Amino acid sequence: MEKITTTVIHEMKDRGERVVMVAAYDYPTARMVDEAGGDAVLVGDSLANVILGYKDTLAVSMDEMIHHTKAVARAVKRALVVGDMPFMSYQASAEDAIRNAGRFIKEGHAEAVKVEGCRGMIKKIRAIIQSGIPVMGHLGLTPQWVHQFGGFKVRGKTKSTAHAILEDARRLEHAGVFSLVLECIPWQLAKLITEKIEVPTIGIGAGPYCDGQVLVIHDLLGLTGPRVPKFVKRYTKLDDAVMKALSDFRREVKTGKFPKLEHSYEMPREEVRKLLSEFKRKR
Repeated sequence: MEKITTTVIHEMKDRGERVVMVAAYDYPTARMVDEAGGDAVLVGDSLANVILGYKDTLAVSMDEMIHHTKAVARAVKRALVVGDMPFMSYQASAEDAIRNAGRFIKEGHAEAVKVEGCRGMIKKIRAIIQSGIPVMGHLGLTPQWVHQFGGFKVRGKTKSTAHAILEDARRLEHAGVFSLVLECIPWQLAKLITEKIEVPTIGIGAGPYCDGQVLVIHDLLGLTGPRVPKFVKRYTKLDDAVMKALSDFRREVKTGKFPKLEHSYEMPREEVRKLLSEFKRKR
């Protein structure tokens, strides 16, 4: 069983092997991703809305991210564990960026971190890399910049915006990122970037021509309700199965059908007899 490292991820592009990354946030789901052969587990800042119920990714804290990254790291044996730097954990200064990236490695036991954006972030990204921590870049729809973008919209649909994203991809490659997430951009642009840079591209809503793909585990398992983004493919629909199981449990408890004696522990008859005898004497 080959341990996946950042070097292995880079080599996968060289030999034309697609990278499989799944965003997962806890021990049981990370264990299943790892055992199913996933190449990387991303502890995404989507933890905020997928798990913690925030309206967007902006509210999640470093402590919350570290807490969940530790759980994922305990589960994973083969895949690369990537911690997602949350909003305002790196934007203010290179010192903040190094300190918080270091927390992911030392406390969370991640093996790399992901950083959104490029312009204004290059110095911070270089500082993290120079401190010995691998960085995965992220361009296109970067959710931490949602207020600046005016909402969750596809990026790079015009010549000028597409050119800017391509140039940012080149800047991140030169800065030393080991891979690059491309989110919600036209497939033609994602294909061009994938061809023009040497580091692997990992798409989410960026079409079929990236070097790999990532989805949130709750999305691909059908655990996120009826509305999902266009780029999500549900490989099963656990929502229905879970709701049926919960409804069946409620009905059986209400009607006394569950539990039965077969679901119960038993005291030896002689011990029961002694207990009842003592109880009667005390009364």
